[in-house]
Amino acid sequence: METYTAMLKTLGDPTRLRILRLLLDAGAELCVCEFVDSLEQPQYNVSKHLAALKSVGLLQNRKEGRWVYYRPADAPEPFQELLFRAVATIPTMVLDRDRRELRKRLRLREGGKCLRGVQKEHLLRRLAVP
Repeated sequence: METYTAMLKTLGDPTRLRILRLLLDAGAELCVCEFVDSLEQPQYNVSKHLAALKSVGLLQNRKEGRWVYYRPADAPEPFQELLFRAVATIPTMVLDRDRRELRKRLRLREGGKCLRGVQKEHLLRRLAVP
């Protein structure tokens, strides 16, 4: 029972729902920096939410060089599958901006890979050390 309540609690955060919906819509792995630019959230915030989703078994990741790509859990159990289907039914108009920003960001891929890092200037300024 704890596993199921942990998944539901984790999805109780709007940013985590946005992340999972983007992944389900994309139908492909997404890099952390692609989430950062699409959601316009700082990298540390996005990474924290991705780690939470991964810790309850909703996401998997793989590292390729300095890039970390995330995807929904492979072969999800029936409960996870139902959660994915429920998240996929969130009306698209609620997440239109996220989806539009992701489409722009995915156009920057080279050979199907993310090779550019965060592109939004205002997010890069937050990373700069004074």
